[in-house]
Amino acid sequence: MEIVKLFQAGGPFMYPILGIFAIGVAIALERYFYLSKTSKVTNKIWLQLTPMLKALDFGRAMKLTESVKTPITLVLNYGFSRHSENKRREIIEAAMEEGMMDAMPDLVQRTHYLATFANVATLLGLLGTIVGLIQAFTAVAHADPAEKADLLSASISVAMNTTAFGLMAAIPLLLAHSYLVTKTARLVDSLEKAAVKSINLMVRD
Repeated sequence: MEIVKLFQAGGPFMYPILGIFAIGVAIALERYFYLSKTSKVTNKIWLQLTPMLKALDFGRAMKLTESVKTPITLVLNYGFSRHSENKRREIIEAAMEEGMMDAMPDLVQRTHYLATFANVATLLGLLGTIVGLIQAFTAVAHADPAEKADLLSASISVAMNTTAFGLMAAIPLLLAHSYLVTKTARLVDSLEKAAVKSINLMVRD
């Protein structure tokens, strides 16, 4: 395969780029499965909670949220724990905002590393190319004049492989980062909507 040949001809900088790409892929997959699972659980919990909240059965609703550990139950539990006949809307809203702050770290953790790894892979590729070019020109300086052109072109071709491989690693990581950020934002929006709808059902002026 061309990629294998490119990797073999790229020099020592190919290995750290490959390692960064492998770690990035592992993080992207872990985040994708976590966010997908959390999104499904959020929708399921909300479908179960809605009838309870409409019936003002906050006891059952709180038991349900306490039995499952997921971001939506964490957020709503803060609100349910502050809810009573004499509690104002502002107090419940503040409690759910606190719950959202506690839930956010689990939703966004490690995703930002993907953008960092993409940048590092690109820079390592450029660094590998620069080092390769330095070595190429150094070698050509002591070569036979008749062989200089062929030797230089071959050396430059090898040196450019690291830049190509760095970009091949960086582009998928950037795309994965963008996708996961969007997926996280949608999940956060669904949690905020659930919190607002819950407050509206809990506090009826």
